[in-house]
Amino acid sequence: MDKSKYKRLFLKSKKSFRRSLSPIQSGDRIDYKNMSLLSRCISQQGKILSRRVNRLTLKQHRLITIAIKQARILSLLPFVNWKTSDKNEKKKIEKRKSTTRTTPRVLKKKNKN
Repeated sequence: MDKSKYKRLFLKSKKSFRRSLSPIQSGDRIDYKNMSLLSRCISQQGKILSRRVNRLTLKQHRLITIAIKQARILSLLPFVNWKTSDKNEKKKIEKRKSTTRTTPRVLKKKNKN
């Protein structure tokens, strides 16, 4: 293989790379009361989205996770969003709760002395 062809294989493309802006501007406060900001960082199921998806820094992501957890504890945000999750899953959980389990009676024989 020719050396010039070999070098060309590993050259990076000269496409321009522009990083998209973070959803959190410098004026935004990361707080448990800021529902518009927190709702952007949560998926439809109610899970916290990753840093890569949200395009956040490590410090911003830590503060957002703490704020989301505080909002969940204060019942400002739901822990699980049932509206968009699978309805069959919800029915399965309801069936599990409604069924009562009875333990079988074990008859003990009295020892005669």
